[in-house]
Amino acid sequence: MNIKIEWQGNMHFKTETPSGHVISLDASQEVGGENLGPRPTEVLLSAVGTCSGIDIVDILRKMRLHVESFAMEVNGERAEEHPRRFTHVHMHYRLTGDLPEDKVRRAVKLSVEKYCSVSNSLNAKVTASFEINGQRFKMDEV
Repeated sequence: MNIKIEWQGNMHFKTETPSGHVISLDASQEVGGENLGPRPTEVLLSAVGTCSGIDIVDILRKMRLHVESFAMEVNGERAEEHPRRFTHVHMHYRLTGDLPEDKVRRAVKLSVEKYCSVSNSLNAKVTASFEINGQRFKMDEV
């Protein structure tokens, strides 16, 4: 994969992806940016969640299950010292539909442990929880 990145001045960069999309990234005003785009760390956590979400939807579809709605929250904890990497990422998935708990649990486990290349590229502990139609479930250590 090859991503093209071009400096736009100050702390602003534009990236062009192999799929032809352009993403602007910038730093906060406190460190010299102009807030013209999300921070790289925000994009990284967004990518972790989206990658896992794509996996889960795909797995549930292969199980012939229909997801009515799907949302998630991704929380990342960072080290205090530089390089301030993410040390822990927790993903909480909210799904609605006629979805058996054991099938959703299996899809989440497969995504987090095996398929999500973004979360598995991090040097961070990754945990997950989910809810189906408002009922919350915890995952065993993933």
